[in-house]
Amino acid sequence: MTRQQEYEARLLLQTRQIRICRIMILILFLSLWELTASLGLINRFIFSSPSQILFCLWNMLLDKSLFLHTGVTLTETLLSFLLCTLISLLTALFLWSSPFAAQIFEPFLVLLNSLPKSALAPLLLVWLGNRMRTVIVAAVSIAVFGSVMTLYTGFNQMDPDKIRLIYALGGAKKEVLTKVLLPGSLPLLMSTMKVNIGLCLVGVIIGEFLSAKAGLGYLITYASQTFEMTKLMSALIMLCLLSCVLYQAVGMLEKQFLKQ
Repeated sequence: MTRQQEYEARLLLQTRQIRICRIMILILFLSLWELTASLGLINRFIFSSPSQILFCLWNMLLDKSLFLHTGVTLTETLLSFLLCTLISLLTALFLWSSPFAAQIFEPFLVLLNSLPKSALAPLLLVWLGNRMRTVIVAAVSIAVFGSVMTLYTGFNQMDPDKIRLIYALGGAKKEVLTKVLLPGSLPLLMSTMKVNIGLCLVGVIIGEFLSAKAGLGYLITYASQTFEMTKLMSALIMLCLLSCVLYQAVGMLEKQFLKQ
């Protein structure tokens, strides 16, 4: 066996060990949770238990409410994510192409990025009403300003020698954009998208807390107001699963683009 094969075998073994440890930790946590609830060490009404949550999810699956709330949150997250990515990319390209405009708008971007976006949610509710677009705008506002600043900074850090070479050969900004900027910033763009998908999901939940008639955020608010803690925990678990699926989906998209 060559050294390369030995290294790949060790890497594969380490990956398997990490997965096994993760699964064991999860099983141990759920077992301790169920055991302490069964023995009365924790209050089932307040903390619920894995068995109760599983039974609640099964009932929600049968009455199709699980599909409704998860589907609404997923739709709002994907729409806000696509809008955030498009707006961030176009705005960063505009600022890169116009240094004068970048100097004007950069302080405002810093100000808007530092503003607590949860404070804007009630204002958006008054402006846009109790509709899905309010949730989407709230989600976009959480991620877009930081994304613009990250992409713009990355664009300005592209290899200056390659840019000078294109200009020396008679190229224009169009050639710099298509030959250097976009290909070179693809890893940065994909990394930003992986961050934004989580931020958009957070923004959607914040928006659903205030302005929604369906969705996991709405379900969490409703369950907390009616003291249905098992349903609340079920919604939180679905939210965790949804965030993992979305993050992995963007990660797969990243691998697909970067290997080309």
